[in-house]
Amino acid sequence: MSVVELGRFMDDLADASGKAILPFFRAQFGLDDKARGGAPFDPVTEADRAAEVVLRAMIGQTFPGHGILGEEFGSERTDAECVWVLDPIDGTRAFIGGLPTWGTLIGLSRNGVPVRGMMHQPYLAERFTGDGRSARLRAPSGERTLRTRRCADLAQAILATTDPRLFAAGAEAERFRSLEGQVRMSRYGADCYAYCMLAAGQIDLVVEAGLKPYDIVALIPIVEGAGGRVTAWDGGPAAGGGRVIAAGDPRLHEAALKVLNP
Repeated sequence: MSVVELGRFMDDLADASGKAILPFFRAQFGLDDKARGGAPFDPVTEADRAAEVVLRAMIGQTFPGHGILGEEFGSERTDAECVWVLDPIDGTRAFIGGLPTWGTLIGLSRNGVPVRGMMHQPYLAERFTGDGRSARLRAPSGERTLRTRRCADLAQAILATTDPRLFAAGAEAERFRSLEGQVRMSRYGADCYAYCMLAAGQIDLVVEAGLKPYDIVALIPIVEGAGGRVTAWDGGPAAGGGRVIAAGDPRLHEAALKVLNP
């Protein structure tokens, strides 16, 4: 499949999953808690499951030899050269609350390296895409190339994280608080949307912990395609999830890593 055909297929995935999800947004729907043993609330909705079923079916029909890793229905053939990494609704808490800061993450890895990514926000009709070399936004207002902004100084940076309470008590939380104390401003609760705003030049840093591969794989080609950097806190690859930092400016990335690794 050519690059153009792959792009069209990802658009088809976005179209189909969006149709499955939107009837549930700002409506009454079933809600379950995946948390076990007193763990923090981990919601999943009928919309999450419906969208992932559609995505898996389309991928299986078009690329029967590809692997799939999804949040709701686990993994299959993840030893394949190409693996699709899916989060049907990243930002389920925002979705439940009727806030549009959620999105469908569709990522493709080759030999374990993220090579294509899309974040689709069907309610806002926005599609952020990237291949690690370039990134674009398609929206009702038009289409444009995404570029991160230059910001080398922590004191001038805007930082985002999903929820500061998700950092483990002790060193992890203390390191995040130390970094947050040095930036100009911080914002909470944007989930995948924060990474896309970083790619668009609106935010400078995103710092997270406890991520799964399906939370980040699709976003790496978008951020890096826009000129940013995404790594683990130790500077290694971020595709496996865990503790992740994304920065729009490589100089800011380096400065933030020094705070996170004193």
